[in-house]
Amino acid sequence: MGNSGFVYSTETGRMCPDCSMPASKCTCKNGKSRTSTDNKVQGSIHIKREVKGRKGKTVTTISGLEKNESLTRRLATDLKKVCGTGGSVKEGVIVIQGDHREAIKALLEQQGFKTKLAGG
Repeated sequence: MGNSGFVYSTETGRMCPDCSMPASKCTCKNGKSRTSTDNKVQGSIHIKREVKGRKGKTVTTISGLEKNESLTRRLATDLKKVCGTGGSVKEGVIVIQGDHREAIKALLEQQGFKTKLAGG
């Protein structure tokens, strides 16, 4: 198992070994480069088209993001602007109105996330 040098804390999440700050607030040059790539490598983001339970309305859901609420909200805002539609964030899942899977996938991959399409 690889050693990334970060230590996990239940209170603040990952800690930088160099400056001893939470990884999201790391001030050292070495830790910042690690955190920016660490967010992108976490796993696949699932992009799904859903209709069931939404009174026949189609929505696109984006799940599998990290538990960082400010990042999720900022990403939701960018996705809504790109798709030109409304949406929301509920329990860590971004919900965008309409079927915009391809546009969302392109934007997320441009930002370095690994994505998977699901749903018909």
